[in-house]
This record gives sequence, structure tokens and C-alpha cells, in this order.
Amino acid sequence: MSQIVVESLWKRFQVAERKPGFVGALRGVFSRSYREINALRNVGFSVEPGELVGYIGPNGAGKSTTIKVLSGILAPSSGKCEINGLTPWLNRQQHVKNIGVVFGQRTQLWWDLPVVESFELLRDIYQVPTRDYKDRRDELVQTMQIEDLLDTPVRQLSLGQRMRCDLVAALLHRPSILFLDEPTIGLDAVSKLAIREFIRKLNRDHGVTVILTTHDMDEIEALCERIIVIDNGAIFNDGTLESLRSRVNPERRLKVEFSENIAFSHDDVRIVSREGNTLHLSFNPNRMTTTGLIQLLSESYPVKDLFVENPPIEEIIAQLYETNS
Repeated sequence: MSQIVVESLWKRFQVAERKPGFVGALRGVFSRSYREINALRNVGFSVEPGELVGYIGPNGAGKSTTIKVLSGILAPSSGKCEINGLTPWLNRQQHVKNIGVVFGQRTQLWWDLPVVESFELLRDIYQVPTRDYKDRRDELVQTMQIEDLLDTPVRQLSLGQRMRCDLVAALLHRPSILFLDEPTIGLDAVSKLAIREFIRKLNRDHGVTVILTTHDMDEIEALCERIIVIDNGAIFNDGTLESLRSRVNPERRLKVEFSENIAFSHDDVRIVSREGNTLHLSFNPNRMTTTGLIQLLSESYPVKDLFVENPPIEEIIAQLYETNS
């Protein structure tokens, strides 16, 4: 049985409009006009327990709006959403006991309090038994390596330190679902890797269902087997990364280093770039197999080294957006 079920979800916003300049501002005081924006348009998907799903799209696509509806912060204009059998915006108190939410640009910690006191307040809010809370807190604190930060006021934390503390805060009540909205935005490489590994371990070892929105495609490729792509409020792809590659661009890349500068051309192979004696080649494995290309190069040219890879996920997503626009 699906843990998350979303069907025909719409969310409309009324946006005030006014003409520029003093006259436009004056008219806006007495008479306002509005236009309607569909932030979500007939969105539908389901998520099974224990899945780790990447939810991606350009700015303004509807990612954060979807997360806010799923977490019960927003009520949709129409449609159905059930999570663990509950409707988030109607059964909010029961619903929040089963979910954790982290927004990369916001914090649920109290700005002027030490981190540990924020944790204590959250324990009271979620009514977590003291013994369970201490065991869970100590486990998460050790995993995220924030022992030295517990007595530090939140306002004095760096962005990376705060994000690690926010992740711990979101998981103190042992939620079965974790919504992550840009959790690594603005972080350095070390902090990103630490949070990425934590998410992977949480999903793999504890079976926590994770929905992750991010613009970091390396993160999506490293963590998510399934990707849902949304644009202009509507979903237009839902499947594995491999199926997305096959649908948009099935090509593969071959990086070949030769022992000398060579001239190469083939009807089924495109030269992407050349760096000295190294060629970056692109080919469609449906027309030219990887083995066939390697054999051709090895028999005809002085190959020193080679490496097979897929096109960067950023290129695939960009092509998908272009196709949809």
C-alpha cells in the first residue's frame, strides 16, 4: 500500500496587479485587479514506504508548493492527498507526528537559544518520552557530529552547522517520512557530503521515506533511484534516472587518451571536445555499441587510456526542460 497518494492536485494563488508609477499606485488603493496563477496543475503521484524520491524542476516550478501541501502547511485548491491515511491539512496534528520537514532557507530552531534547548522544546511539542528522546538525540548528535554545537546559540552557527542541527531537530520524534526542500543550498562540499551520507544512511538503515527537492543534480544522481520532474506546476516525468536518460538522450560518452595526436572521424560517433591527445566522444549505443567502439579504436589507433561515462545529469535535465517548453 502506498504511503503517499496524490491525485489531481491543484493550487491557485491570486496575485494583485497594478500599473507602474504614482497614478498606478493611487488607483491600486481604491481598485485592485488580480490575476490567477496555477502553482500546481493536476499533480499526481504515489510513493511507497522506504522510497527515496528526487523531486526536481526549475525555479518556480511548484516544488516547494508541493512540499508545503504534503506537510500540511498549505491547503490545495482542489484534489486529493493522503499520507499514512491522513489528509495533511485536515488532520494536521496527527500528521505532523509522522513527518519531518527541513527547508534549506528556513530553520525550525529558536534563533537566540542554544541548540540543545531548541531540541528540548521540540521534545515537548511532539510529546516524546524523555528516555526515547535522550536515546534518539544522542544517536543523531553523534551521527551528525554536532556534540560541540549543543550549547551554541543558533544565531552563531554557520550555515552548514545549522543545517546539520536542523536535520537532527526534524528527526527527534522518529518520523516515518522526511521532506527535504533544498537542504544543502549554499553549503560547502564537505557539509554537502556529510548531509548526503546521512540521508542515504537514514533511508537505507531505518527505512525512512524521503522526498528531496534540490537543484544539485550530483545529489540527485548520488541518492535517488526515482525522479519526479515538475515544470510550470505540472509533472511531465516520473521514473528512474536510467529511463529518463533513455527518453531524453540515450547517448554515452567515451573519454579516450591516445599516446599521440590522431585524426578520428566516424559517422556514428561525434567528437564533443579535444584536449591535446585526449578526445571526448559521444555515441548512441543503439547504433554503435560501447564494445564495438572500443574495439574499433584499439585496433586502429594507439590508445593509452579510456573511460566510459553517461552525459552529465545537468545536460539531460536541461534538454528535458527545452523539450517541454
